[in-house]
Amino acid sequence: MNELLPLLVAIPLVGAVASITLGSWSDRLAWPVTFLTMLVHVGLATAVASTVYRGGTPLATAVGGFTPPFGIELVVDGLNAAILVLVSAVAVGVLVYARRAGPHSVAFHTGYLLLVAGLSGMTITGDMFNLYVFLEITGLAAYALVATGDDGRAAVGALKYLLVGTVGASLFLIGIGYAFVATGTLNMADLAEKLATADPTLVGASFALVVTGLAVKTALFPLHTWQPEAYASAPDSVSGLIAALVSTVSAYALARVTFSVYTVDFLTSSAFAQEFLLGLAGISIVAGSLLAVMQTEIKRMLAYSSVSQFGLVVAGVAIANEAAVTGSLIHLVGHAVMKGGLFLAAGALAVVAGARTVEDYDGLGARAPLLSAAFAVLSLSMVGIPPAVGFVGKWYIALGAIQAESWPIAVVILVSTLLTLAYFLRLVERMYFRTSSDDVTSSTGTGATAVADGGDDTDDGLTRPSAGMVAVVVVAALLAVGLGPLVSTFEPLLEPTLETLLQL
Repeated sequence: MNELLPLLVAIPLVGAVASITLGSWSDRLAWPVTFLTMLVHVGLATAVASTVYRGGTPLATAVGGFTPPFGIELVVDGLNAAILVLVSAVAVGVLVYARRAGPHSVAFHTGYLLLVAGLSGMTITGDMFNLYVFLEITGLAAYALVATGDDGRAAVGALKYLLVGTVGASLFLIGIGYAFVATGTLNMADLAEKLATADPTLVGASFALVVTGLAVKTALFPLHTWQPEAYASAPDSVSGLIAALVSTVSAYALARVTFSVYTVDFLTSSAFAQEFLLGLAGISIVAGSLLAVMQTEIKRMLAYSSVSQFGLVVAGVAIANEAAVTGSLIHLVGHAVMKGGLFLAAGALAVVAGARTVEDYDGLGARAPLLSAAFAVLSLSMVGIPPAVGFVGKWYIALGAIQAESWPIAVVILVSTLLTLAYFLRLVERMYFRTSSDDVTSSTGTGATAVADGGDDTDDGLTRPSAGMVAVVVVAALLAVGLGPLVSTFEPLLEPTLETLLQL
């Protein structure tokens, strides 16, 4: 199984080449090629994760046969096996949604597979410079995907994303440079050994730059400025994909670098490292929630909500005990499902009723009952209503904060939950307890009839969400509820990895 790890990156790259080659002959071939590629990828990712969790030991291989630390190492353990399956499964789901929702261009499908290749590489690499390379591949693919929107706003959003993302990647690269100067190596395991005895000034500077660069990619406040416009201006399928995966994998990379390179000893003993991460996380949690409450555009509200949620994840990483880190991983997976589902549901509801703002959600519960119910379930899951996975992730992080006596973070989690309830509850209230103007005119016989949840699209464009679009949103809602009770089964599988990373 070890020798199959490079295929997790190679398969999407080969698929991207096939997509653009066959797509240049016929546009209709791009989606089937992309879908077939992702089916192979999800099967391989599932097999790798199953092997890791069943055996309890990591899988590792050296690319090209060059022995680490001189060669590039790929590693899958209990921490990133879950992220690997998440990337693959979510990408398949969004692709099903995009079959009718679009974009339908060859460029979109090629960029889609390049993004999956970059995210997969970021997830499994054991080399810091290789992480930077995959970070750039991911970024470039994401910029291009955002720009596939039909209007100028998408181009502006992609440009802002490009400029801010380039700054973040540059800071990350400079931080890697400091680490290399201090140790002469780039392999993560080798760095962990040598940084312990390296110049503390260089190590501290390296940590600050690497974490700041990844914080930009994760979109923590105040380094989040690219995210709201990129998410809001991108096509709905693209918004769902990058909201579910790009910042998620960046947050995972931050956790991986913190524990596997700088180590938990450095984090807890350094004069500033843990406080820096906790401060960044706490500010992001509160600021993201407050900014989300102030929004009237649905996709911008969801984007600011992500700023807050990733603050929670980073807080768990900074606390660095078993409960908090377990909560961070659970919340990463849960957030990807819930937030990706919310963006896709918002896109489908926009097709039903042109609903793009908070006021547009009046009466949607009657006009699109299935989609509205799925949106409401996903919203309440994000708030943290038991037994949803959103509750379980927050519970573990809060428990870790209490165990570490990090009382400010525990209070911040409570406050952010109340704010999250405020901005999602107003949408649910509008959907089910208000009547839209369209419903009023329809009842008098002068307006259009209500639109159903699912249906076919016409040759001129999408007029109703397809059955596939509705199905993906409903599955996301079911997963948001169903994954919560499964955490008790998953937690023991994660323990061996956490014992190694946290030096328990």
